[in-house]
Amino acid sequence: MLLKVEHMKRQDFRFSHRMRVRWVEVDMQKIVFNGHYLMYFDTAVTDYWRQLAMPYAETMHQLGGDLFVKKASVEYHASAEMDDFLDVCMRCDRVGNSSMTFAGAIFRGDELLITSELVYVYADPVAKKSQPIPAPLRDMLESFERGEDMVQVHVGSWHDFQKLASPLRTEVFVHEQKVPAELEWDHEDKNALHAVALNRMGFCLATGRLIQHAPGVARIGRMAVKKQMRGSDLGRRVLHALIDAAQHRGDKQVILHAQCSAEGFYKRSGFEPHGAVFEEAGIAHIEMVKSLS
Repeated sequence: MLLKVEHMKRQDFRFSHRMRVRWVEVDMQKIVFNGHYLMYFDTAVTDYWRQLAMPYAETMHQLGGDLFVKKASVEYHASAEMDDFLDVCMRCDRVGNSSMTFAGAIFRGDELLITSELVYVYADPVAKKSQPIPAPLRDMLESFERGEDMVQVHVGSWHDFQKLASPLRTEVFVHEQKVPAELEWDHEDKNALHAVALNRMGFCLATGRLIQHAPGVARIGRMAVKKQMRGSDLGRRVLHALIDAAQHRGDKQVILHAQCSAEGFYKRSGFEPHGAVFEEAGIAHIEMVKSLS
């Protein structure tokens, strides 16, 4: 059953996906064509999994099943128009034996425009027969809706985290960015402090390392975030864990070699560019510095 409209408020949802109505989505009346609202909800569900720190395809492969839409209903209360900013809100209201029910709502500011109910069935991806929802997936859904943190960031040695961090660094640097493997792996890993962000299933979603560059000066490097998780706060959390570790051991300054495309990310955490742009592993970089005193 859809939640009663009069009870639906923006603050009742932990998750929301912000979007702007595009020209291609409106009809001759200059309002959103009704069929697009289901697309909005479907797009929001994809972002919902990201908020659960859950790389969808890998998670489902690990669990041995997949989710299939059983029911999708939409109720229209008011129309969205060209250039409206919308908040598409989703909430998992029920996790049954083999199905789960999501309540959805689209708001323009505080005005409720659209409500929806989506029912997914967990099933074998080949036989398409329903099966019980695995405990790890149930736990992630219920924990998120209770307001719990879906990720833990740990700091430790290469011995502690090599098996977790190595596959992610290979995926991001060697495969995605085409950095030669012989440049990616060096002797610094053994003596460095490493940070990893782990989700509820133990997947490593982000990592970075901290080395002693000089007395009182730390250097952060090998910052990597899984592609599906970019745009979340995982990179920032790993970065700040490493900064805290440097400060805790008495360092007065942190430096790093930032890829130029990520300069803004580091600036938001207090780093400032220093010197000219240079090339490292075939990628444009700039040195950035942050004072800890």
